[in-house]
This record gives sequence, structure tokens and C-alpha cells, in this order.
Amino acid sequence: MSAFAARYARAFADVVLDAKLDPAEVEQQLSDFAATFDGSKDLRELLLNPSVPVAKRVSILDAVNRRIGCGPKVRNFLAVLISHERLHALNEILEEYRSEMNRRLSISDAEVVTARPLEAGERARLERQVAELAGSRVNATFRQDKSLIGGAIVRIGSTIYDGSVRGRLERLKERLVAS
Repeated sequence: MSAFAARYARAFADVVLDAKLDPAEVEQQLSDFAATFDGSKDLRELLLNPSVPVAKRVSILDAVNRRIGCGPKVRNFLAVLISHERLHALNEILEEYRSEMNRRLSISDAEVVTARPLEAGERARLERQVAELAGSRVNATFRQDKSLIGGAIVRIGSTIYDGSVRGRLERLKERLVAS
């Protein structure tokens, strides 16, 4: 992780919060641009080419922006990345930005692993329970691992809560062996 990515992320988080922009909307705009940028080899080659004048690359950004609809602050942020030759690190900067915004908004990332796929209501209920564990709002990602047999494993930061059947059986085995 480069030091400059964190600096750009913190600076843009300052802009978003100072301007009282909707962080979810800004995140969507950034994701839309990143998907467009990652999905087009020609666009990447143009915007990353230092032999193309910065003004020309920013005008290309503006043309792309008319199609995807980024707000002025997001557009200006992307233009700064272009003018400072940092667009090559866009994904790294966006990852840092997401972490910074989550920290500032007291949102914890949580990974929830379940034995089976969950329905929307089950996910929402489990997400509320995880938020109580974390003591803050959570941004939960869900995945499935059939080897758990049942239950769930939740990871919030470096803390792991193992409520799986497999985990319970392993703990029971350890107690029996220790007896």
C-alpha cells in the first residue's frame, strides 16, 4: 500500500464530509467510474498516457463523465489524480478512501460465513446482530462454506466469533480431551 494513496483518500474524505455529500452516492459514482475505467483498455491507455497533455486527458474524463454522471467533486478528484499522474493507483486509492470513510462514519467491515445461502430477511437480522456485537454500524459481506454444517462465523476486524456447528464440535472435543 503506497503512502500517497492514503493521503489522497484522506483528502477526498475531507472534501466529501465538508461538502456534506452523501457518502453512498459518492461511492456509487466512484465505483461507476472505476468500472468504466477498468473495463476499457482504450480509455486506460489514453488517461494513463503521460505523452497526452493533461488538458486533453481531463477533457476525455469530462466526456466519460457526461455518460456516467459523476458529481463535480468526484470529477474534480479524478481530474486531480490525472494531473498528478496518480490515476494508475485508482483502485488502491478507492480502497483507502472506503476504509477512511468507514472509519470516520463508525462503520465496521464484517465478513459473515454461513453454511447455507441466506434469504434477505435472514441477512438483515444477522446484520443487526453483528452490528450489536461490533457496537457500530456494519458493512457486512456474506459468503457460504458448506463445511460449517450450520451456524455462522463472523469476523469483525481481527476478532472472530465462531457460532458454527463445526466450531462448537471442535470446542466440545477439546474439553473432552482435556478432561
